[in-house]
Amino acid sequence: MKKIIGLIVFSMAFVFANAQKEVDIVIVGGGAGGTSAGIQAARMGAKVQIIEKTSWLGGMLTSAGVSAIDGNHKMPSGIWGEFRQKLYDYYGGPKAVATGWVSHTLFEPSVGKSILTEMAKHDNLEIEYKASFNGIEKMDGKWLVRYKKKGKSFSTKASILIDATETGELLPLVGADFRLGMDSKADTGEKEAPESANSIVQDLTYVAILKDVGDEKNRRGLVKKTKNYNPDAYACACKREGGEMFGSVADCDQMLTYGKLPNDKYMINWPNCGNDFFVDWPEMTQVQREEALKQAKDFTQGFVYYIQNELGYKNLRLANEFPTKDNFPMIPYHREGRRAKGKTFLVVDHLECPYDFNLYKTGVAVGDYPIDHHHDKNPDTPKIEFINIKVPSYSIPMGSLVPEQVDNFLVSDKNISVSNIVNGTTRLQPVVLGIGQAAGTIAAIAVKEQTNTTDVSIRQVQQALLESKAYIMPFVDVAPDDNAFESIQRIGATGILKGFGIPYKWANETWFYPDRIVSEFELKNGLLPLYPKLKNEHASGAGVTPQFLATMLSTINQEIHLDVIKEIWVSEDIKIPFSASAQLDRRTVSILIDKLLNPFVVEVDFHGKFK
Repeated sequence: MKKIIGLIVFSMAFVFANAQKEVDIVIVGGGAGGTSAGIQAARMGAKVQIIEKTSWLGGMLTSAGVSAIDGNHKMPSGIWGEFRQKLYDYYGGPKAVATGWVSHTLFEPSVGKSILTEMAKHDNLEIEYKASFNGIEKMDGKWLVRYKKKGKSFSTKASILIDATETGELLPLVGADFRLGMDSKADTGEKEAPESANSIVQDLTYVAILKDVGDEKNRRGLVKKTKNYNPDAYACACKREGGEMFGSVADCDQMLTYGKLPNDKYMINWPNCGNDFFVDWPEMTQVQREEALKQAKDFTQGFVYYIQNELGYKNLRLANEFPTKDNFPMIPYHREGRRAKGKTFLVVDHLECPYDFNLYKTGVAVGDYPIDHHHDKNPDTPKIEFINIKVPSYSIPMGSLVPEQVDNFLVSDKNISVSNIVNGTTRLQPVVLGIGQAAGTIAAIAVKEQTNTTDVSIRQVQQALLESKAYIMPFVDVAPDDNAFESIQRIGATGILKGFGIPYKWANETWFYPDRIVSEFELKNGLLPLYPKLKNEHASGAGVTPQFLATMLSTINQEIHLDVIKEIWVSEDIKIPFSASAQLDRRTVSILIDKLLNPFVVEVDFHGKFK
């Protein structure tokens, strides 16, 4: 008997030992943010596991079918730029993916999934597909995440936990404070916010992907009329009058080509009398939520039925795009979830007037999309003219990824510390890819340095991102292949030379103007916060010259003189001929200040104040 009991105990111990893993970082959610975080952290040497409930990576990019990229076309930052280039390579260049008028980059979700899967192949990255987490706890100072897969129980222990779920599912489970729904004016200081807070979230969407099959006579891909089908719900889909986004949608062809994908496919994610659907999921039980999501999918099926039968597009059939029985996506497109209360709180004022604050100095991801909310399907939503809130392109501060109270826990999707209004731009795909890359960088450095995520150097994170060709400042006119890219990004993040923000249509901008001449006065004022010794130096409105630089900077470092400047000039391959009296542009000044003073070495805190 003792032998039998001993054998059972040994067998249980063997099973437990094989069911439990230990890694450096565990990421719950393999969506856009989680995938990007996992790729970046693995590349930086950390051992990573992603726990993903579907069989695909990519989340809203792929599993939810939102395969028309919103924003960041002029800022191909880091992993987003890498992903886009692979789309170009696959389809045959930028024009081959500019198939619909909503976006410059559209693709088939299955192709996006294949590309992300290939990008995620790394010895340091393990992905558990079709795995549902069912428990999180702290054990011996580490995170223990329990999950089920194929009916079996597993667990993973890790130093760092990242919530990359679509709705911030982990926040209440780990004891992190969070915001949900619409913030009040008093909460955020935003003049545009409602007077009272509420828990209303944006409409979600069950996307559909249709394929043009021509004049085929079979019925494959034609959907059935749903039980609660009401054609009146979709009656104005082709009749949008006015509005800054659409102008006037003249006909149904224009409605459909909104999300036209390569290979004669169409993404149906239409906001105007289309398939947006309000689900009050924060107030629902799990059973109620599942039923509401089924209703959302049925509503999209009704829209597809309307397109095929009422509008007469029977040539458009549900594409065999997803590994699902009904050919609908695996998950809905959630535009909003719980938002962590982080070390910093990004609100509209920070976006509108970045240089009135210091948060831009801590930037780790960038975005340029306007503030865009979907609330048409909930009549109880307070009316805010989101589209009239004008902001330039922006940086997301590192502190928005680091929750206030929970150690070694990061957020990396739509769950970052921003206001409800700001979430209307930070939720977009390229931004979330950037957020994920930044979270993976923070986590990997924390592992390498054996420190808490709250103690990781912001400058070290930013430098690692720059080395990965990611933007920390949203300058649209200096690309990563520019030899001055890193210097300009670093100088921009110190505030020595500032950008010029412009709210512009559906692709907001911040320009650095690298070819503009820098005045002595502009440079002195930019340097003063870091080098107060310059206070009594004279500076005119004339253009900066190497001679002026040598004279002024020798006040900071006596070893700086004209010959040193000339050496850097040559080594950095500055194109204009060297002359002590040559007037210098912003590109050249950025390179020289970066190399002569290395101001980026001065650390900043989460609020962008120099330490």
